[in-house]
Amino acid sequence: MHDYPGSCHCGAVRFVVHRQSPIAEAVECDCSLCTKKGVLLVGAQEAELEIVQGQDDLNLYQFGSKTAHHWFCKHCGIHVLNRPRTAPERYAVNARVLDAFASLRPGLTIIPFDGQNHPKDRRA
Repeated sequence: MHDYPGSCHCGAVRFVVHRQSPIAEAVECDCSLCTKKGVLLVGAQEAELEIVQGQDDLNLYQFGSKTAHHWFCKHCGIHVLNRPRTAPERYAVNARVLDAFASLRPGLTIIPFDGQNHPKDRRA
């Protein structure tokens, strides 16, 4: 088991991602919000994410189709995780808030994602 602890900037929100395999890739979404936040996203099943502190310190932000749920710390404003439009049953953790990000980053494969043209934002 590979455990990846992380936190927001002020430390009010702490979590651990528990994975069977090491983190080897992250998604770089080009939607307006992800671009402005500058996040790299690492997927996690619900059972793989453990919020160990600060659940009540997370605020929700939604926009557009309101399918995705974006959580950030209400104290320092750092985006911690979201439930993406493409897989709302999963989490996407901001890789940049993982404690080991500096050592993970050189080996990460970055996968681009076209969030600007997401099918759930198209009108019928």
